[in-house]
Amino acid sequence: MSFHLDYLLALPGVRVETCTQVEEKIFLGLSILSKGIVCHHCKNPTGKLHQARPILVRDLSVFGRPVYLKIPRRQFYCPTCQRYPTERIDFLDVKRRHTQRYEQNIYERVKQSNMEQIVREEGLNYDKIKGIFEQVKKNRIGNGLNEFVSMR
Repeated sequence: MSFHLDYLLALPGVRVETCTQVEEKIFLGLSILSKGIVCHHCKNPTGKLHQARPILVRDLSVFGRPVYLKIPRRQFYCPTCQRYPTERIDFLDVKRRHTQRYEQNIYERVKQSNMEQIVREEGLNYDKIKGIFEQVKKNRIGNGLNEFVSMR
């Protein structure tokens, strides 16, 4: 698409291929730049793509409009261990449908305001906002404990 959109999106390892607007929402179709992965099971590299299914992920809003990223979720075949590892994406936690920066933004806004306010602003339900808040809080506590242990 355009270097400018890649630069503005500022996410590692992806390129913006398409940009469309439907009603008040912006959809960015992304492609992943890497050709392969290191297998999570046996730690050997593989580039044998088995399948790619797109997922839709919420990202930070721009100009007051919600942004959704259409990302190919790639699964590879590892000939060494004969398994099918799924590619991990740097800016997306496993089994999450929001970018890490979006979830961090929700967490910070809830701390400054309250969940009901963020529910109204984001158009998500209360349980979704609460789940994001609790997940980020759990990750922060886990990271804080890891940092404390490594300081000893």
